[in-house]
Amino acid sequence: MTATPDLRTSRLASPDLLRSVFRQHAAGVAVITARGDEGPVGFTATSLASVSAEPPLISFGIGTGASSWPAISRTEYVGVHVLGEHQRELAATFARSGADRFGEPTAWREGPEGVPVLDDVLAWLVCKVVTRVPAGDHRVVLAEVVLGDPAGAGRPLLYHQGRFNALRE
Repeated sequence: MTATPDLRTSRLASPDLLRSVFRQHAAGVAVITARGDEGPVGFTATSLASVSAEPPLISFGIGTGASSWPAISRTEYVGVHVLGEHQRELAATFARSGADRFGEPTAWREGPEGVPVLDDVLAWLVCKVVTRVPAGDHRVVLAEVVLGDPAGAGRPLLYHQGRFNALRE
């Protein structure tokens, strides 16, 4: 059963309201990577979206205060990795501020265009950045798919209620 909204008690929009509503929205978990000036960078994203099939475009959001933003703001190519339910720790590592994201036990290799490609993911893409659109304290990055591999094994990792979760049947 769905709740009927009581418009008389609705709250004004705020960052807390937005976060509260999106805790109810289950999202797939991805890690975005790029080559930075001082080595690889990356972050966990739940904002990954397919934008267009022709040409093949994706989008994701990144906060301008994120440690990966300086590299993402300048890079020409990014890696997009769809994580499996077996990768909760990897998702947490790339979400944690100050973590050594590419140190042990993270398994990765340098891929096409110098993009860091993570091992053992459900799927990965290398994408050419098309534009970065200002959106409040974030940027929405649009990127065109160059190549990738959708053949990883396993089930997707989800983010819901502030936690990484497995898909239930």
